[in-house]
Amino acid sequence: MITQYIDRFLPVAKDLSLQYGIPISIILGVSILESGSGTSKNCKQLNNYFGVTGRNRLKKRHSAYKQYATPEDSYSDFCGIVSRKGFYYSLKDNMSYQKWLVAMNHANYAGAKGVWISRITNIIKKHRLYQYDKR
Repeated sequence: MITQYIDRFLPVAKDLSLQYGIPISIILGVSILESGSGTSKNCKQLNNYFGVTGRNRLKKRHSAYKQYATPEDSYSDFCGIVSRKGFYYSLKDNMSYQKWLVAMNHANYAGAKGVWISRITNIIKKHRLYQYDKR
C-alpha cells in the first residue's frame, strides 16, 4: 500500500523538490505520516495530504483542515508553506532530511515535536525515501 502511494506521488515530489530545494524524502515522509498514506479522512474528503489547517467546504463534518481541489495542490501548498519559513533559505537545496526535520521542529511545524521527528525519520528509513534525495 505505501509502495503504491510512493509510486503515485514520487513524480510530484521530484518536481517540487527541484522547484523548491526541499528533499523528496521530507515531502513524501511528511505526507505519508499526515495522510496515513492517503487513507485519512482529511486526505479522502479534502485532498489534504499534509494536515494543513484552513478553509474547507464540508457540510456534514466540521473540520479545521484546508480543502484542496487536487492532491497536487496540497503538495504544492505544503512546499510553499515550508518555503516561507525562516529556516528555508539556509537549508534550500540541502538534501539532509535530518537537518530539515530539526529545523521544521524548531519552527513549530508540527504539534507533536520530538515524536514527530522520530515518526518521519522511521518512515524515511523504512521506505528508503532518502535514496531519492541524491542529485
